[in-house]
Amino acid sequence: MAVVPAPRPLMGAVLLLFVSAAWGSAFPLMKDLIHRLAVEDLLAERYLLAAITLLLIRPGCLRGLPRKTWINGAVLGVMFGVGQVGQAVALHGLPSSLSGFAVGCGVVITPIMALILFKARMQRRIWAGVVLALAGMTMFTLLSGMEDHEVSVLALVVTLAAAALYSGHTLLLAHLSKHGAEFNAYALTVIQLFTIGLLTGGVAVRDGISVPSSGPDWLILTHLAVVSCALGFLARSYGQTHVPAVPSAILMSSQPLWVAAISVTWFHEKVGWSMIVGGGLMGAAMLLALPSRTSAREKERMRRKRDRLAVAARASRALADLRIKREVSLRAGDAPTAYLDKGACVHIESCPWHTRSLKGGGEPSLERLIERATLIVRARNLPGVGCCQSVTLLGRCLCDLMEAAEQKPAKASQRWFRSQ
Repeated sequence: MAVVPAPRPLMGAVLLLFVSAAWGSAFPLMKDLIHRLAVEDLLAERYLLAAITLLLIRPGCLRGLPRKTWINGAVLGVMFGVGQVGQAVALHGLPSSLSGFAVGCGVVITPIMALILFKARMQRRIWAGVVLALAGMTMFTLLSGMEDHEVSVLALVVTLAAAALYSGHTLLLAHLSKHGAEFNAYALTVIQLFTIGLLTGGVAVRDGISVPSSGPDWLILTHLAVVSCALGFLARSYGQTHVPAVPSAILMSSQPLWVAAISVTWFHEKVGWSMIVGGGLMGAAMLLALPSRTSAREKERMRRKRDRLAVAARASRALADLRIKREVSLRAGDAPTAYLDKGACVHIESCPWHTRSLKGGGEPSLERLIERATLIVRARNLPGVGCCQSVTLLGRCLCDLMEAAEQKPAKASQRWFRSQ
């Protein structure tokens, strides 16, 4: 049985906040770089460079992997890659603020999908965190100002579908992370990045792929590939092993908070009331999403208890299968088994054997049988006639029968009791 590491929610939350910060830092840099480089080309180059970077760090990470790891990595890459392509294509028909809000709706789609697919029950504080995160997302996107841009309904639907794919990616990654030693986070990340790079590259290669033409643009692309993609996806794979899917989605939905901080710090944008209110709502949502260490320990204790009960049940079934069931075989030619005669006792109605042999009567306990057998053996060792008078009526009946059996041995086929 695979050993599942104990959850460390604080470390998982730090990793997921790093993911949110890394992805948030990518938005203003991409916003500046897409004026000189096509979006499809930028996506393909950053994901392929990220995959190559991780592969160069650990060249043997893909050797000897089971088929299931390749399939899971490819599925995760296809889900995220299709979402990236759909979001990039739909960006031409939507304002950037509305596209960001539609993608941010994944924080609501994730718990709904978890409830439908996995019957997962969330605490009230998690639902409150979801509501606060969506409210903060609204403040940062829709209420911060809409550009004068025509809105396409089809582009909005495609962006919402991309958000659903991102939510499914989060749920699937959380489900795979519960497999313990079978979950190879590093190799799974490399396979995902290669898959996303091939998908986005297939879209970009239609009209040729262009590369950055200046040193600063290459620096921006390097940051997007190494920090945002390689380290971001790797931290997400490790972080979700310690934090459940819905709190992970809440923590990673804080990207607008980091985007605003970077825009104010580096690009000297003015701080508006929407940033202040939205930042406060996002901060409250993150605090509600942080899992307590006590609840994590309690869940781990309950999981170990369930594992022990499962092992005990399997052991019980295995022992039951190995148990020898002995049966009494009766042949047609065998003589009938001899039973105690009712006349063995002088007074039949008062004979204990008679009352005990009635249908539905209780059998004498093992202690009483041992006690009576001991009395019979002791009485037989007494000298003189009437050696059985010191035992009970049942003992006297058995003594008489035993004396008769010694005088005339019974046939081998006739026994007082069935052989067990």
